[in-house]
Amino acid sequence: MQFVVNNVPVELADAAVDMTLLHYLRLHQSLTGTKEGCASGDCGACTVLVGRQGADSVVYATVNACICPLGSLQDCHVVTVEGLAAPHEKMHPVQAAMVECHGSQCGFCTPGFVMSLAGLQLAAGNTLAQADGDIQRAAVIDAISGNLCRCTGYRPIIDAGISALKKPAQVASFVQTWQPHAPLTGNSAPLVGADLPAALSDGEDSFYQQPHSEVQLQQLLSQYPAARMVAGGTDLMLEVTQQYKNLPQLIDLNRVASLTAIEINDNDIILGAAAPYSALEKALHKISPEFVALLARLGSRQIRNRGTLGGNICNASPIADSPPYLLVLDAELEIVNSSGSARRELIADFYRDYKKTTLAAGEYLARIRIARVQLAQPLKLFKITKRYEDDISAVMGAFCWSGQAVNEFKIAFGGMAAIPKRATTTEQFLSKNLWQLAGDVNENILEQACDLLRREFSPLSDVRASAAYRMAMAGNLLKKACYEFAAEASGKVIEARLFTHA
Repeated sequence: MQFVVNNVPVELADAAVDMTLLHYLRLHQSLTGTKEGCASGDCGACTVLVGRQGADSVVYATVNACICPLGSLQDCHVVTVEGLAAPHEKMHPVQAAMVECHGSQCGFCTPGFVMSLAGLQLAAGNTLAQADGDIQRAAVIDAISGNLCRCTGYRPIIDAGISALKKPAQVASFVQTWQPHAPLTGNSAPLVGADLPAALSDGEDSFYQQPHSEVQLQQLLSQYPAARMVAGGTDLMLEVTQQYKNLPQLIDLNRVASLTAIEINDNDIILGAAAPYSALEKALHKISPEFVALLARLGSRQIRNRGTLGGNICNASPIADSPPYLLVLDAELEIVNSSGSARRELIADFYRDYKKTTLAAGEYLARIRIARVQLAQPLKLFKITKRYEDDISAVMGAFCWSGQAVNEFKIAFGGMAAIPKRATTTEQFLSKNLWQLAGDVNENILEQACDLLRREFSPLSDVRASAAYRMAMAGNLLKKACYEFAAEASGKVIEARLFTHA
């Protein structure tokens, strides 16, 4: 494989298939400014910038090096804190601002903060330079939401970020000798019948393959049914860093253009299963602002730059954040097998049991389809966590109501069963009963609905919440959704938060 690290071209032929970028940087490049704090993408100490060739220029994004598979960086430019400053400059503007604002304390987390703030500066360009102070502060906090400072001194770091936004963005330019492959776009022609690209890492019974089309992906799945598929790797790579497993055969989906494409037409929204959350944020910010707001709490900017909707669905975790949202929208999944045959099924039929889905050997989730008419209905998403940002749900609730003319209610929860699950009995009860009139909620009907909810779910107790707490929260979230729906339908002004945390 070929890529660039701090403007130095690198060619590798013998890297371990499941090697992480952090492992490579520290042990093979001696770039120890990138730290290992958690090895799970939670603390941000390992944050680096990864540049990919776009249509007109190289586009940079922050990622957690500790859970980023090295093979996914084919044709990318990796920038670490050591290579951030421009040639002949002692410091990058963000580094200088950190010094001026006394943003570094023990120093362990500082490189990660610097890289996150540099990523914001690059992404924002000059658009935030003259923005209101509150807007600048919010942007900085979002950028560093995945960076943990154990010295608890965030104020000077935020000050440094705001100061850096007022300076010209920069990143060291590419060396002239490096020529990345042309970018793939959603309109790229499929490579029907084309030979597979050479494996980026290859050994006896092991490989890292990066197909360029679904035809090539299907060919690989046919030849290697035991291979694991990876897109963002934000969950899969924890098997390597937390469980110390080996992943000898990996198929990377990042260059399959049809799996990263996002199509929005008059009738449907079609989301490629390998499209990263950051791309979904940009595409859906007007169409589904509730979901975009949820993504801000699903994970940090580093996680959203790599994590994918398809991964969140197929991981089949009962506490995944996106499935309840997709369940109340009656989202449809397009599943393809190694022969190229496709089938569609509702996401409500996809989950069978804990960590078990209808996916068979040789099948992959290709696309998620949402009818636009579903998004025209009032929607509420509530996430209960111990820590407001960058935390796993104790309870995730999604509520959709068609309005009082039709009165169709849809409810789905995460964290309340072995699978993300619809509350069908409670839905039917609320859909058949007049639970509100002109904005006034019938509390007796809501209490009956909560009683039904308690019969539908038997949550477990774990480190995040007790069963009793989960059940109480589910009922309270249902009431909260109903009160907000009723008030909005009647034109009343209420003060409501989209999300709640414990």
